[in-house]
Amino acid sequence: MSTIQTTIEGGVAVLALNRPEKYNSFNREMALELQKQLDHCEADDAVRCIVITGNGKGFCAGQDLAEASDVANLDFRKMVEEHYNAIVRRLRNIEKPVIAAVNGVAAGAGANLALCCDFVLASKSATFIQAFSKISLIPDTGGTFFLPRLVGLQRALALTMTGDKVTAEEAVQMSMVYKSYEDEAFEGAWKQLAGTLAQMPTKAFGLTKRAMNASLNNTLDEQLTLEMELQAEAGATHDFAEGVTAFLEKRKPVFKGS
Repeated sequence: MSTIQTTIEGGVAVLALNRPEKYNSFNREMALELQKQLDHCEADDAVRCIVITGNGKGFCAGQDLAEASDVANLDFRKMVEEHYNAIVRRLRNIEKPVIAAVNGVAAGAGANLALCCDFVLASKSATFIQAFSKISLIPDTGGTFFLPRLVGLQRALALTMTGDKVTAEEAVQMSMVYKSYEDEAFEGAWKQLAGTLAQMPTKAFGLTKRAMNASLNNTLDEQLTLEMELQAEAGATHDFAEGVTAFLEKRKPVFKGS
C-alpha cells in the first residue's frame, strides 16, 4: 500500500496521506514519497492545482514516534532536513497553487505542513495542535517561520508552549485557516475550489507566489522592482492575451496555464 495516494483529474492532483491507522503520521517512507509526488506534480503541465489531504479520520498527526523511539541514536538534523525541510521547500517553490484540505487532527509536523501550503481549508471537526512541547521539542516543518507570521508572535509562542488545541473555527478567526466547512460539505467545497483554480491562469499564480515568498524578506524598494519584473513576465503569457481578449469580447476566458 502506497503511503501517498495520488489521483489526477481535471488539472487537480490530490495527494492523500495514506497511513490512516496511524492518523497519517510521518515515517521516512511517507516523507520521501510525498517529496517524490510533489516533484511529479511540479513537472507535469497537466497539473494546475495540488491538494494535500489525509485518508481516514485524521489529516496528519506529525512524526510517527515509533520510528523515533531510539532516542540515543536518532539523528535529528538528518531527519528534519531530509523529511520535513525538503517538503517545505518543495511546497513553497512549486509555482502552482497548493491547498491543504485538513479533514481531521493536524498535530505537530502535520499542523505545520498545512500552514506552509498556499492556503488551508478545514472541516469543522478539524483541530490544530502544536504538540512539540509535549515531548520537549521545538516546532519544525517551518512552524517557527509561518505560525508567527500568520497569528502574531505572542499567540504563536502561546500555542507552541502550551500545546493548546485550536478548533477549525478558532483557526479561521486567527488567520491560520482560510475557510472552514461543515464536515458533510467539506470534500465538495475543496474539490470545487481546486477545480476552479485549475482552470485559472496558473503561470500568473506561480509568479504571484514567487513575489509573495520574496516579500517575506525584501525591502519595499526590492519588492517594487520584483513586481515590475514579474509583471513584465506575466504580460508576455498566453493567458494575459486571452484574458484581455475575453474581456473585450465580453466572454469567459479560456486559460491554458501558460
